[in-house]
Amino acid sequence: MTAEQLLEGHIFLLDKPLDWTSFQAVNKLKYKLKSEFGLPKKFKIGHAGTLDPRATGLLIVCCGKFTKIIPEIQDAPKEYWTEIKIGVQTESYDTEKPEIIPKDISHISEEKINEALHCFLGEIEQKPPVFSAIKIDGKRAYNLARAGTEVEMKSRKTTIFYIKDIKIDFPFISFTVGCSKGTYIRSLAHDIGQELGVGAYLTQLRRTKIGEYKIEDATSAFLDNEYKFVNN
Repeated sequence: MTAEQLLEGHIFLLDKPLDWTSFQAVNKLKYKLKSEFGLPKKFKIGHAGTLDPRATGLLIVCCGKFTKIIPEIQDAPKEYWTEIKIGVQTESYDTEKPEIIPKDISHISEEKINEALHCFLGEIEQKPPVFSAIKIDGKRAYNLARAGTEVEMKSRKTTIFYIKDIKIDFPFISFTVGCSKGTYIRSLAHDIGQELGVGAYLTQLRRTKIGEYKIEDATSAFLDNEYKFVNN
């Protein structure tokens, strides 16, 4: 890899670690590239779809002239490995906030879980989480929520293409979900809990695919302080 090749355009497939923001991952890679290759100050680099800090997995980073294809990648279908916990909820729909509203789940059967999951196949109406990066009157929803401001999130249409590889180990349920751009898996977890009548929240999330790009081809080595690029 050379500076000229990077400026011409390159795609990096990163395996984002837990508790990193997508912005942090891109900045770390940008710093390494600029340090190693002496790239200009205005070197273009950006990711093709945010991952929450509490999620891991595939983060696509484009640089140079390939930043022009970021919108195309963002529009591609996504796939996630998902784990939820039923019988309890959180305000953030994930592990950021403490558990609330515990409910008995002794009456919940595997058959009922499978029925509930399949209720969400196809085009659905979904409300994004209050703790999300969506802007409301120019301010991030999560900043408003953390400040105690009441936030009304508007529903939007999204599509769940498939839910497969379902595993049940009460109170946890894991599955792989394929979905369209703009789907919030945290909201899906919450909505599944509402469908079951006992609540649920997202405990683990790993993005495994964006379009034809797969997590198997990704690496976290670029985010390691010891990683050195090799010119070829």
